[in-house]
Amino acid sequence: MAKIINLETFKQFFRSGQIGGFLLLICVAISLLLANTASKDGFNVFLETKIGFGPINYSILAWINDALMAIFFLLVGLEIKRELVEGELSSVKSASLPVIAALGGMLVPALIYAAINTGKSTDSGWGIPMATDIAFALAIIALLGKNVPASLKIFLAALAIVDDLGAILVIAVFYTSQIHFDYLLMATGVLLVLSLMNYFGIKHLVFYLIPGIFLWYFIHHSGIHATIAGVLLAFTIPTNETDIESPLEKLEHALTVPVNYLIMPIFALANTNISFEKGMIAGLFSPLGLGIIVGLFVGKTVGVTFFSWLAVKLKWATLPSGAGWKHILGLGMLAGIGFTMSIFIALLSFTDSQYVSEAKFAILTASILSGIIGFTFLKSIKSKTA
Repeated sequence: MAKIINLETFKQFFRSGQIGGFLLLICVAISLLLANTASKDGFNVFLETKIGFGPINYSILAWINDALMAIFFLLVGLEIKRELVEGELSSVKSASLPVIAALGGMLVPALIYAAINTGKSTDSGWGIPMATDIAFALAIIALLGKNVPASLKIFLAALAIVDDLGAILVIAVFYTSQIHFDYLLMATGVLLVLSLMNYFGIKHLVFYLIPGIFLWYFIHHSGIHATIAGVLLAFTIPTNETDIESPLEKLEHALTVPVNYLIMPIFALANTNISFEKGMIAGLFSPLGLGIIVGLFVGKTVGVTFFSWLAVKLKWATLPSGAGWKHILGLGMLAGIGFTMSIFIALLSFTDSQYVSEAKFAILTASILSGIIGFTFLKSIKSKTA
């Protein structure tokens, strides 16, 4: 029964991911339209409008990127923990291929970007092409229907979840500036209390969510990016392997729809506002643009495919049932859709607005390229022995 519940959870996540992907596309289009019309200045003023009081008085854009995205990372953390306990990552055999493939899909793009940008003012953006956008990637593969085996869809979801975990660790370790240890100590205290409640079997979610708000506040002021609070909170939420719905599954069910239908589209609306200017096409061929485009499209494809081949060759893992190497190659292309997570890391990588705009445009270009070519390639595969 536990596996049945887990499968239903995945189906709900997958279905909402499909529609969420379409909403993301709509919000991307609206954001680009606003950024390139007379509404541009008014929209930017709106995003910079401050809301709050006392020590929590932030701009609307900051609330989106620091608070709403913390909820997104809370959902990602819940998915990761559930997969580790009872899902695709719960055993060494089942977890090996997506974990190893995700590792290749992070390392190769980062190395490609670093090779192109080493010694340049844009070298801090090496983490940008490491990320895969779960919502968009799942939405694209959903459009393929029966053209791909169901096992490949689950494999992509697992790979993207591991990829997100890697992105979270990269943000925590490499994209954190000054550390304020007093706030970090208070955050550690809250985290300890949450862990103890889990240990002693406290299951009511309110006892986790209220301290979670304080955890977010302390981490935000510690210098570590506030979104990490979402992942830390997720790993303290109780779960189980029985047919009884756990607090983790209950919270995951509650968050899946608002995150995919509301939070991610709002993030895309606020952060994709790229003003197209003369020279932006040329910027795609700059070290920054090339590092992102080659990293995402070529790096992800090569990294996912080669590391998967290596894992199978060394008998560390097996291919998903009904899938062949052409399927893995096409999936590697889809992994190059780095949209929301890549933009998020780009915002942390650069303070120069020109670099941010150039990075966003390159991410958009690479993601469109990866999505179209990956979809077309997988659509052309006919047999299970591909």
